[in-house]
Amino acid sequence: MGNKSDDHHIERRFGFLLLGFLPLLVNIGGVNGVEDHQISVVRQHRNAYVAMMYMGTPRDYEFYVATRVMLRSLANHKADADLVVIASIDVPRSWIQTLEKEDGVKVVRVENVDNPYKKQANFDRRFKLTLNKLYAWSLVNYDRVVMLDSDNLFLQNTDELFQCGQFCAVFINPCIFHTGLFVLQPSMKVFKEMLHQLEIGQKNPDGADQGFITGYFPDLLDRPMFYPPSNGTKLLGLYRLPLGYQMDHSYYYLQLRWSIPCGPNSVITFPGAPWLKPWYWWSWPVLPLGLMWHNQRLQTIGYGPEMLLALAQSAIYLSVLIMTLLIRPNMSKLCYRQPDKSLSLLQAGLKMIAMWSILTAYVVPFFLIPKTVHPLLGWMVYLLGSAALNLIVINVFLLPALHVLMPWIGISGALVVMAYPWYSNGVIRALAVFFYAFCCAPIVWGSLKKVVAGLQVSLEREAFLPKMGDSPRLPQFNKQF
Repeated sequence: MGNKSDDHHIERRFGFLLLGFLPLLVNIGGVNGVEDHQISVVRQHRNAYVAMMYMGTPRDYEFYVATRVMLRSLANHKADADLVVIASIDVPRSWIQTLEKEDGVKVVRVENVDNPYKKQANFDRRFKLTLNKLYAWSLVNYDRVVMLDSDNLFLQNTDELFQCGQFCAVFINPCIFHTGLFVLQPSMKVFKEMLHQLEIGQKNPDGADQGFITGYFPDLLDRPMFYPPSNGTKLLGLYRLPLGYQMDHSYYYLQLRWSIPCGPNSVITFPGAPWLKPWYWWSWPVLPLGLMWHNQRLQTIGYGPEMLLALAQSAIYLSVLIMTLLIRPNMSKLCYRQPDKSLSLLQAGLKMIAMWSILTAYVVPFFLIPKTVHPLLGWMVYLLGSAALNLIVINVFLLPALHVLMPWIGISGALVVMAYPWYSNGVIRALAVFFYAFCCAPIVWGSLKKVVAGLQVSLEREAFLPKMGDSPRLPQFNKQF
């Protein structure tokens, strides 16, 4: 009896020791390579919301921020599920630690799934690693998984999705379902079959996860619509999800409000042009919903170092603006007129420098601002920076200030017109923007012509380009005695 009791205690202590090491094994290994295929997660809930992260695109950091905001918004909506990120092994360790410690996310590290479609003629390199999304089927510790792209914004709790069947997705395109959000029942059998389909070359029109998964479930359009059972039971089979679970942001712009009759208006998705994602500061007010995304970020992870960098730039531009107004430098005095035969060449060169300087003053501040800073701060920094740099150009080349700053005034007016919050619908808003552009364009063009004319006058002044070796004559020396 004593020996059996001791053996029982040893087994219990070994079991506790093994459980203690499991989280460490998950965080370090996550998956034992693509060959093993198995992802083990110490779960706290029966279901999980899952996102993925990988490296190798120019926008890795922006998608990292977007993933954090999306998952934190789920936590704010009191999601009764684990939050999981499938991260490739080259994702920075600091990002992983932030996700785990600050956001309460379970991170599993995986080897990248080799994309066999990368040599297709129409292949977009930014989708090279999106097939990592297939790892969601290997999360067999969970009953159901909702797989998410980072460009989703949750408006309310969507835990009823875990009642859906083996696979469920939304048709935001009339004939092709969208893989930015879908529900699945993890299965090693399905996962291995998908890997086999990759090996034998299943047809994939876009070479990404979208084309592959839609090809793997070709008859989803014929399946019934999902309506969550009131008793909370989980359904079996394949279902179409109502459109309210993946509301394409373009649906909003016609009425400037949500009016999706099919299902609850729960999730906004932002497919389309990668440089107009909502986290970029310049996407608002071009796309009105950008401010909604940033308000979500403000309530969740904040802005941290990006805010400090933007404020530092503002301080620098403000200092330049004040110094330029006070000192009024005239660097043109460093230029001297050469012999007459080269005067026209010199003037042409100075004209080109002046025009490029004006263009640079409008372009450079745009690229220096942190990309994911709040739009209100981003536009403020841009306008301040372009005004400060243009003022330098105005003083250097003795140009008419109003005409040089006319594009600046036009941009400011366009922001006001686009951001006006009381349009009755998107058509009225579009017409207002078009009318403003129609009226503003000839004014800006006229100002540009006057800048060129003013530059020519400045170049012909004796004070701007005095002859080499000549002393400027004072007005009183020209008097007749």
